[in-house]
Amino acid sequence: MIAPQLLNPRSIVVVGGSNDIHKPGGKVLKNIIDGGFSGALYASNPKEDEVQGIRSYRDPADLPQVDLAVIAIAAKYTLPVIELLAKEKGTRGFIILSAGYSEESEEGRKLEEQIVEVVDSVGGSLIGPNCIGIMTPQHISAFTEPIPKLDPKGADFITGSGATACFILEAGIPKGLSFASVFSVGNSAQLGVEEVLEHLDLTFDPERSSRVKLLYIETISNPQKLLKHASSLIRKGCRIAAVKAGSSEAGSRAASSHTGALASSDTAVDALFRKAGIVRCYGREDLITVASIFSSPPLEGKNIAIITHAGGPAVMLTDALSEGGLSVPHLEDPAADELLTHLFPGSSVANPIDFLATGTAEQLGTIIDFVDQRFDDIDAMVVIFGTPGLVKIFDVYDVLHEKMNTARKPIYPVLPSTLTAREEVDAFLSKGHINFPDEVTFGNALARVWNTPAPAAEDTLPTVDVQAVRDIIEAEKDGYIPPSSIQKLLDACGIPRAGEAVVTTADDAVAAAGELGYPVVMKVVGPVHKSDVGGVMLNIADAEEVRREFTRMIDIPETTAVLLQPMLSGTELFAGAKKEEKFGHMVLCGLGGIFIEVLKDVNSGLAPLTREEALWMIRHLKGHGILEGARGQEGVDENAFADVIVRLGALVQAAPEIAELDLNPLLGNARAVTAVDARIRIEK
Repeated sequence: MIAPQLLNPRSIVVVGGSNDIHKPGGKVLKNIIDGGFSGALYASNPKEDEVQGIRSYRDPADLPQVDLAVIAIAAKYTLPVIELLAKEKGTRGFIILSAGYSEESEEGRKLEEQIVEVVDSVGGSLIGPNCIGIMTPQHISAFTEPIPKLDPKGADFITGSGATACFILEAGIPKGLSFASVFSVGNSAQLGVEEVLEHLDLTFDPERSSRVKLLYIETISNPQKLLKHASSLIRKGCRIAAVKAGSSEAGSRAASSHTGALASSDTAVDALFRKAGIVRCYGREDLITVASIFSSPPLEGKNIAIITHAGGPAVMLTDALSEGGLSVPHLEDPAADELLTHLFPGSSVANPIDFLATGTAEQLGTIIDFVDQRFDDIDAMVVIFGTPGLVKIFDVYDVLHEKMNTARKPIYPVLPSTLTAREEVDAFLSKGHINFPDEVTFGNALARVWNTPAPAAEDTLPTVDVQAVRDIIEAEKDGYIPPSSIQKLLDACGIPRAGEAVVTTADDAVAAAGELGYPVVMKVVGPVHKSDVGGVMLNIADAEEVRREFTRMIDIPETTAVLLQPMLSGTELFAGAKKEEKFGHMVLCGLGGIFIEVLKDVNSGLAPLTREEALWMIRHLKGHGILEGARGQEGVDENAFADVIVRLGALVQAAPEIAELDLNPLLGNARAVTAVDARIRIEK
């Protein structure tokens, strides 16, 4: 838990407080004063007895007892001051604005660690260093602008970057976005994004707490903590959006297996956010737009009506919504014909509902009433209304304000004339509304909100013979384990597999083929990509061909044996797992065979997985139509495929030593999904 003195201090000292408000120590002191902090406020400055009308202590040792210290002095001077405050002045809250720590040098990292040791030793809490501070209803201990007017119904915003916080505030406030609190955690030496989110979860009050959380994250230090508390908050009725910066594939390590090549740390971030129910955003405007959508009632269905007096924006918005999986359905019932009689000739009610550039405020109100009360298939509406500047349009925005307060369905205002109609837009925003000035940015964001699933249920794992799994893993050495052990692992976790035999002589190969039943498949054991070296032969029909192929295959470099299986038929599928540092195991699925790396049509989830998560992964594959049985082909039993995925998640929970696992291919048909080939690499 965060020490109460950090968030609700009775007294604050600004160490480095200054009369110069162009310096961090001066600006943060001014912001605390202007923010109306009601407790005792002090400064510490070696050259001043009074700073901005506040008593200043030349020697920190002369300070009285103080709850919170805001540090705005050079890094090299901070440790002795913090030791004094923590051990002699009862200080338990610390905000270090100064830079020059782990972000700069090894020496700075060591200094940062020493400071954390001191703060931890007294049960204190530290924000920073290298941050802009925090903004809460109790105190504005930040040295930057803008300072939003804090609103309990606004968003709690936690950011790892102070500059980014400023830019998001700068862009969000003019659009009507409000904030309940802002936490800039900087280097996150002690408290990071995850710890602040944990605090918001543990102290959540359904009557008073904000229900919108925004995150800007550069490093996820504790994925499981983030998952736990984000999921918890969303289940309590909150909505969370996050930007995770640093998503480039450039840092992904090379890997030998299909799963390793397809999975990356950014894939793990996607999986984590989806499991938690977090809407992932990809930039400042994106985050602001999603946060603004959160301010409206949740979308209950995917059918959207677009109300406009301008054709172009409506067309672009229709494209964005449709590409994102939302629908702009055609309106053609009697109510649509009746609505048309209330509009000027040339108007269209087909959806988009275009009531022309000459459309009036009264007509807008009529359209909204029809969509809200008469068109039962419509779940929400978007109103696009701007102006060329010939007349004032206060009346239009007054109608929009009235209808947004009374309509049953969500109304999203797209008001693009932020310069020409600035006065009218400002008046509209002053009534507590938000504007989405760009229709495509809005459409993309609304689709992403709609497509983000709810947090995964806390489900029980399928039955796995954990003891058998542990015995197999503990008996093996690091590296790829032999087929015989793989067979036992699959059996222990209940994954159906093809019958098979591993042989090292031609005579054994012939005998095994006879037992398995012709036709058979023969594969080399050893090389990673068997098909690349001619190490896979299908549909072998007799003993003579078995003997001939064995003789050829055993001479392929790196081959240690030959595996035989009965020839099965079905759609080639893929499932795998990969251990990702800090995140645990990712489980992946997609179309199999040689297409896995070519198409890269893969979805992933964090283990353990529920059946609902597995089905989501399957049904959101681009090639899902193939699994449904496209063009008369036999489809695949999705529940059987999901069962394999869930059991893989249970297997890696029982055997965390598994570094990479491939089931490629699985063969699926309408009756079953069977593992045909598997590779497992362990790292103890």
